[in-house]
Amino acid sequence: MANTHNKALKAALEWYVDQGIDEAIDNIAIDRRKNSNVKKSNVNISSGKNKEKEKFSAHMISSSHKASLGKSDAWKEAVKLASKAETLEELRIVISEFEGLSLKKTATNLVFCDGNSKSSVMLIGDAPGADEDRLGKPFVGVSGKLLDSILKYINLDRNEQNPKKALYLSNILNWRPPGNRTPSLSEIEVSLPFIEKHIALVKPKILILCGGISAKALLGRSEGILRLRKSWYDYKPQTKELGLDVSAISAIVTYNPVYLLSTPSQKKAVWADMLSIEQKLNDFFSSDNIEGTTCV
Repeated sequence: MANTHNKALKAALEWYVDQGIDEAIDNIAIDRRKNSNVKKSNVNISSGKNKEKEKFSAHMISSSHKASLGKSDAWKEAVKLASKAETLEELRIVISEFEGLSLKKTATNLVFCDGNSKSSVMLIGDAPGADEDRLGKPFVGVSGKLLDSILKYINLDRNEQNPKKALYLSNILNWRPPGNRTPSLSEIEVSLPFIEKHIALVKPKILILCGGISAKALLGRSEGILRLRKSWYDYKPQTKELGLDVSAISAIVTYNPVYLLSTPSQKKAVWADMLSIEQKLNDFFSSDNIEGTTCV
């Protein structure tokens, strides 16, 4: 009897792993229906602008639905709220208050950005992992250190103030999927208006699409990353309803550093991508040297 019970438990655990649920969120169960037990993302709003941002946040809260939204309604709400954000800080607030993604209920922190918003290069990944969720920043931990090391070879650094050498990072999704599972199509669709508005506000010269999900979503392509690599694309917003007036941005697709950790043989391919990016940047650079602000 005990052996049968153990086999059933093993089968159940294997099913969870197959679904991408491979770790416990906490040792103590959390009733997320009670607001007092839900961890809120740290927006890091400076004291000098508190009143203005609190007023904007209150307006956004009143205009967004608090109940769980269906796929179609959630997408419409995402477009509506993204359209209203006129600055990066307003976009951060909009995303933090948006209730159309159930991922928010299981995530610890909003993962919005890192680096210099005036950078010529914006790197966009797929979704936050465990380290990103814990720290509230994209591309951290072991994979983040690998990415930083690779980009420094072409003189790009997320901590740089000079836009010519700086880097700005974000993800398609701002909330971590449980167990690092692959985001669903509906989650990607609902998140797309926010990242496209994010790109429009940053106005980079080059987009590095780091992973197959970000590449296919932002380029509107169906091919896998193997086919999308090695070429340059002209990025234009897919969400026409946002009405974004964005000139075509040069975009390139490369492997996610998480993939490189498990498949180091592909580092040579990524190095080729980096050299292509370096050449493209050299073509874009002018004599201007305007310092930007670091994402907090």
